[in-house]
Amino acid sequence: MRDFKAYIIIASLLLVIYLIAQYNQPRPVVWTPTYAKDDKIPFGTFIIYNRLTDIFPGLKIESFREPVYNVISDHKITKATYIIICQNITLDEYDIKKLTEFIKNGNDVFISAQSFGTVLEEKLKLSTDINYDPKAPSDKIHFVNKHLDQGKKYVLDKELYDNYFSELDTAHAVSLAQNELKQTTFVRYTFGKGALYLNSTPQFFTNYGMVNPAGADYAAKALSYLRSSKVIIWDEYYTKGREGDESIMRVFFRSAPLKWAYYIALLSFIFFVLYEMKRRQRIIPIIEPLKNTTVEFVTVVGQVYYEQRDNSNIAQKKILYFLEYLRTNYYLKTNLLDLEFIEKLAQKTGIEPSLAEELVMHIHYLRGQRVSDHELIKLNQLIEQFYIKSR
Repeated sequence: MRDFKAYIIIASLLLVIYLIAQYNQPRPVVWTPTYAKDDKIPFGTFIIYNRLTDIFPGLKIESFREPVYNVISDHKITKATYIIICQNITLDEYDIKKLTEFIKNGNDVFISAQSFGTVLEEKLKLSTDINYDPKAPSDKIHFVNKHLDQGKKYVLDKELYDNYFSELDTAHAVSLAQNELKQTTFVRYTFGKGALYLNSTPQFFTNYGMVNPAGADYAAKALSYLRSSKVIIWDEYYTKGREGDESIMRVFFRSAPLKWAYYIALLSFIFFVLYEMKRRQRIIPIIEPLKNTTVEFVTVVGQVYYEQRDNSNIAQKKILYFLEYLRTNYYLKTNLLDLEFIEKLAQKTGIEPSLAEELVMHIHYLRGQRVSDHELIKLNQLIEQFYIKSR
């Protein structure tokens, strides 16, 4: 009991020291890209989500955590601007078909991601790539539109992936922005009355990009291509997943202090279990169970009878045991073994009358006389035959 109290005291002191150290240390910057509208970390989208009214005055923003097909079909959305900002997006054939119908009806769709999925890339005949050379002057981006300041370059000072469209169907795609290497980073596709805008540099729309004047200016001009709409659909499915997919543990793992507190509690519990597994009493000795010597006893008794060669004694004991078996199981009176007994024996046991008669006659024959080996063997065979054929 004293050992247990000492363990509790030591663990409590260590936990208090850890919590004090965690509380006083500076909180590290989380550079993980989430593109979530509620995240204020560098690569969240809290700022742009809350400043959309500056670009589209009087609009209504509706957030959904469902695939494109479900958003448009289930919620009966006909007139709106669809905005998707994420790291990677994968649309299936049904999503693309529903999105194309949505655009043809006069709506604009804006998707900013580093990759756009195999199905969409094959349909639009495009592909994306990354400039890995940090010395290449590809991070500066400018708009192609002659009405905009083409001499103004937009760049983020953080080392980020420099994505661009390495392949485009120029017959249908219109380049809106390029980097210094003349590689397109922003394109427009026209479908019916609406347009699809694809952007390969989603970092410009994050909090890190928006606090930078150049990044904020780029984001505003890029989104200004979208026609003014009263409703904007803001996607959260491709950043957070479907509604209800988040577990309680996800909240712990998104915060470094909570994550380490969870690990410490788990390790402490494991240590406690291992500590308590040690024995608190002497080992209980294993007691061997008593052996069943019935078979050995029968063998010894049989050997004694066999050595004495007392066939009459053996025959009388087998007859007594057999008659006791008839009284116990078939309720037959065995004090008089006559013809009536033979008939009842055949009827109740189901054996043939001839076998019943032969067995009873042989029992009569063996009573009160010397029994030979052959006669004893015959008695045993008749009794065994009775056991086999009786029901």
